[in-house]
Amino acid sequence: MSARFQRREALRNRALLLPSALLLLVFVIYPAGVAVWTSLTNEAMTGPGALNPRFVGLGNYRRLLADGSFWSSLAVTFWFVLGSAVIGQFVLGLLSAILLQRPFTGRMLLNAIILMPNAVPEVVAAFIWASMLAAGDYGTLNNVVAWFGVEPQRWLTTFPLTMIIVVNTWRGIGFAMILMTSGLAAIPSDLYEAARMDGANRWQRFRRITLPLLVPTVFLYLLVSTVSTIAIFGLIFALTRGGPAGATEIIGIYIYNQSFNSYQLGYGSAVAVVALLISLGVGLLYVRALKVDV
Repeated sequence: MSARFQRREALRNRALLLPSALLLLVFVIYPAGVAVWTSLTNEAMTGPGALNPRFVGLGNYRRLLADGSFWSSLAVTFWFVLGSAVIGQFVLGLLSAILLQRPFTGRMLLNAIILMPNAVPEVVAAFIWASMLAAGDYGTLNNVVAWFGVEPQRWLTTFPLTMIIVVNTWRGIGFAMILMTSGLAAIPSDLYEAARMDGANRWQRFRRITLPLLVPTVFLYLLVSTVSTIAIFGLIFALTRGGPAGATEIIGIYIYNQSFNSYQLGYGSAVAVVALLISLGVGLLYVRALKVDV
């Protein structure tokens, strides 16, 4: 192969990558750079910071470390991600994938029901659940539990974090099921046959064959799901706006409140930069766990 042909191929490959690189630059790298710069200023939407922003260095970050509300929002985010993405969606998605591997009447209908929430936009899903969780006799859930003699509840006030975990789990089961199904399909059936002939029961086959061979798929799912769940905004904003009393104020809601309710763009950008670093750190941990070179 001539050197000229190799150079031409390399130039063509770079040209093919150019549109993606430009999109990445315009919609990811540039906004991140602007957020980093803004986080180093006292820029605001009102007052002196709006008229003439000045450079404050790491002042916003020092304030952030001493802000109890910031740490509270991080704790809420942690439990929200753990409860909905890591536990709820993963466990139910894996169980759904295993169940749908077996032929039975209504299999396609169940598959469609599980996948349907993925097609519903965040805000639409929030309004659906707001109707279901409404207080008094108008809420669907209150009408259901009334059949069992349970008094009507104010679900989004009494159990706010639990309810948004349930809602987000409902939305994400379909995605988890798709990935788990692809992982299960990649496991050779010969392994199960050999284990069955050796006397292994279902639990042993699942623990010794399915789970170990499913680990790469599980880590891929956890990477995508964790990062996307940290970034959720519209679902919770439409349901609770972070309330009551900050009980559902995940990091995205906290950034919005600081930037557009308190009008402190510099401080809100500092929180956004920290959230970005947390997401990058989580992503690197998952990639290292998968032993993938980056």
